[in-house]
Amino acid sequence: MDEKLRRYLNKYNIQYKSYEHPAVFTVSQSSSIKIEIPGKHTKCLFLKDEKGSFYLIVLLAEKRLNTRLMKEKLGAKELHFASIEELKKELNLTPGSVSLFGMIYAKNTCLIIDKELWDAESAGFHPNINTSTLVLNHENIEKFYNSISAQKKILKL
Repeated sequence: MDEKLRRYLNKYNIQYKSYEHPAVFTVSQSSSIKIEIPGKHTKCLFLKDEKGSFYLIVLLAEKRLNTRLMKEKLGAKELHFASIEELKKELNLTPGSVSLFGMIYAKNTCLIIDKELWDAESAGFHPNINTSTLVLNHENIEKFYNSISAQKKILKL
């Protein structure tokens, strides 16, 4: 985990349990991890609309994002993955490490968490690198969510 994220979590007293594992770049690769990581498994999608607005969408790993519904909820005509360069510039992340925690670097990104994930007892997220997972209980996910000053929403996806 990078030092800025470690300091951020400490500053807001956000508790987590860390699990080290080999690098994984996709949800399907994560199923090959040999250690048992508790909580809901997640995926994070960094998207951009036709107006240039960015969205970090966080949902359960096995859930497929309904882009038609997402466009309706956002009032967007188009929605596609942002570029690698935009991901690095906006969230200081690289492909394979996209995470809820990238929001500590966000300048113009709206965080959207799926209600089903929000209601989970606990969930795991990469700490901005893909060689470990931090598991937070709901109380600590909520602390992180509330600490973010960027626009944010919890939506039923």
